[in-house]
Amino acid sequence: MTPRELRADVPALDEDTAYLNYGAHGPSPEYVVDAASAFLADHEYDPVGTDPYERAFGTYETVRERIAEFLGADPEEIALTESTTDGIARIAAAIDWEPGDVVVRTDLEHPAGVLPWRKLEEEIGVEVRVLETEDGRIDRDAYAEAVADARLVCFSAITWTHGTRLPVEDLVEVANDAGAFTLVDAVQSPGQVPVDLHEWNADAVAAAGHKWLLGPWGSGFLYVDRAVADGLTPGSVGYRGVETPTAHDIEYAPGAKRFEVGTTTPAAHVGLLEGIDAVESIGIDAITDRIEDLTDRLKEGVGEDRLLSPESYESGLVTVDVEEPEATVERLLEQGIVIRDLPHPDAVRVSVHAVSTKREIDDVVEALNGEP
Repeated sequence: MTPRELRADVPALDEDTAYLNYGAHGPSPEYVVDAASAFLADHEYDPVGTDPYERAFGTYETVRERIAEFLGADPEEIALTESTTDGIARIAAAIDWEPGDVVVRTDLEHPAGVLPWRKLEEEIGVEVRVLETEDGRIDRDAYAEAVADARLVCFSAITWTHGTRLPVEDLVEVANDAGAFTLVDAVQSPGQVPVDLHEWNADAVAAAGHKWLLGPWGSGFLYVDRAVADGLTPGSVGYRGVETPTAHDIEYAPGAKRFEVGTTTPAAHVGLLEGIDAVESIGIDAITDRIEDLTDRLKEGVGEDRLLSPESYESGLVTVDVEEPEATVERLLEQGIVIRDLPHPDAVRVSVHAVSTKREIDDVVEALNGEP
C-alpha cells in the first residue's frame, strides 16, 4: 500500500479539507470502522452461535499478540486499556506509595502524565519534582540529579509540545541505575516512528491507537515488563485480571493482564488491528521518510524564526509561533485547515502524517504566513 492509497481509504480526508491534527486524533480508514462495527454487530446479534465471553476473550488474546508483535514485546506484557491516560493511571494506582516518595516528571508532559502525580501529592504526600526543560530538550545532568532518589520517573518518548524525540533508552538507563520505576508516555510514537519496547527497557509504556495508527478511540494499550508486573498490585481488580475469579483468595494474572478488569467490548481494538495492518503494509520506514519530507517542506515555508520545533526532522509534530493561537486555529478552520493550539508553549501545532499531501502543507504555510 502507498500513503496515497491509504489516504483514499479515509473518508474524512477529502479535497476540501487539509487535516493536519494527527497528534490529537487520526481519522480512521473505512475498513477500520467497518471491522469494529462488524465485531460489535456479530457479538450482539449472534449470542447463540458463539459464546460471547469466549469470543471476547479469544479476541483479547489476538489483539495482545498483534500489538506485542508490532511493538517488539511479548503478549503477556500487553494489557488492553482505553487510552494512554488510562494506562498511566493504572500504573500510578498499582504502586504502594508512602509520604515523601519522589516522582519526577518533565514540564513537557501531557495532562495524562501530570494529573495522577498531582493526586498522589494531594492525597498521600508524594513529592512531585518537575524537571524544567528548554526547547523540548532534557538536560541529561539535570535529569540524573533529579532522579537520583526518585521512586518513579515519567516522561514522553515524543513531546506533544515540541515534537522532539527524547532519548528513551538513555533516560531509562539513568533512571534504572538510580533504582527508579520508569514509565513512558509513548502515544505519539507508534504509527509514525519505529518502536521496540524491549530495546527501550522501560518498566512500563502507555500508548493508544487513535492517533498515528488511525485506530478508533478506546484502543489503548499498556506495556508492563514481565519482571516488574508481578510485583505490582492493581488499584482495581476484576475477573479478567485474576487467575481464578471464583477462588476465595485473589491471585493476580501473571504479567500485564493483571491490569485488565472486566467486561469491555474488543470492538475498538479489532479496528486497531486493521490500522496496524495498514501502517505495516506501507512500512514504518517509508512512513517516517514521507513525514520527514513533508515536515521539511513545512518548516522551510514557515521560517526558522517562527519555528519552535527542531529545524531538522524528529517527528510529524511541528509547533509554530503565532500571535494569537486560538484565533489562528479558528481562522484556518474557516479556510478548511485543521490544526490545534497548545497551552504551552503558547503556539499552534501542525501534525503531519504520511497520508498528508504537499498541497495541504502549502495551504497551511500560506495560511500561517497570511494576515489574520
